Amino acid sequence: MTTQAAPPQLTYRSLTVAAVRRLSPHLTRVTFTGEDLRGFTSVAPDEYVKVFFPLPGQDRPQLPPPVADDVTSWYRTYLAMPDGVRPPMRTYTVRAHRPEVPEIDIDFVLHPDSGPASAWAASAEPGGEVALLGPHGLYSVPEGTTWQLLVGDESAIPAIGAIVEDLPAGVTARVFVEVADLADRQDFATAADVQVHWIPRRGAYGDAVLAAVRAAELPPGRPYAWISGEASMVKFTRRHLVRERGVDKRAITFTGYWRLGRSEEDTGRESLRKLDSGEPLEEE
Repeated sequence: MTTQAAPPQLTYRSLTVAAVRRLSPHLTRVTFTGEDLRGFTSVAPDEYVKVFFPLPGQDRPQLPPPVADDVTSWYRTYLAMPDGVRPPMRTYTVRAHRPEVPEIDIDFVLHPDSGPASAWAASAEPGGEVALLGPHGLYSVPEGTTWQLLVGDESAIPAIGAIVEDLPAGVTARVFVEVADLADRQDFATAADVQVHWIPRRGAYGDAVLAAVRAAELPPGRPYAWISGEASMVKFTRRHLVRERGVDKRAITFTGYWRLGRSEEDTGRESLRKLDSGEPLEEE
């Protein structure tokens, strides 16, 4: 099976909350609808969108200027907006897309320290308004892959669930997910041969799931690995697979969904600084 990532769709879409459902102690699902979804085309099972939230006192977010072909220039413009005007923006996976309705589901992790997106989701009600930009997908399975490895934390559960449920019969996958609370476990319906290991967090973020992957007896053959979640966990898991398991770097998709102690704006500004100075964006 070969799956190639698709280019992003750089279109703003205004959406309204249709329903809110608590999935587990730390996860809530928000269903969005709106006529702007009529042009929304799914691009990959791990597709993600940029979601813009209203500032306090606003009914809807004030959107940045339209996106030109140069995404980096657009992002600089977004970050340069005054703090009292710039809408909070966070990146989320589209858990499900029902084009015939039209609706999408986005699952939010509810954090105790509540950033702007988590705080919004904790009090979201039908009729609330947001906007999104996207989608874009990264999941890309090389030709010749014989099995798949998916590794993540709570923030990666929606993408992992969508990937697993999209796998056809005959595909083998091994999944490792680190969670703070085993009550956040989910069941994924799939036709594939999938084993999901839910790893309770012990110590620092990512330590437990990295230890589980290190100790795992994995299938033989040519793997494709998909790793997402906290940035340090992603980096060290990828390093283990390349250096200790001999996995081809080209057969690994890896994304730091978030970085402990830093906001998405902080991480974005640091990425732009590295880009301007010629530094590598990702550590080996």
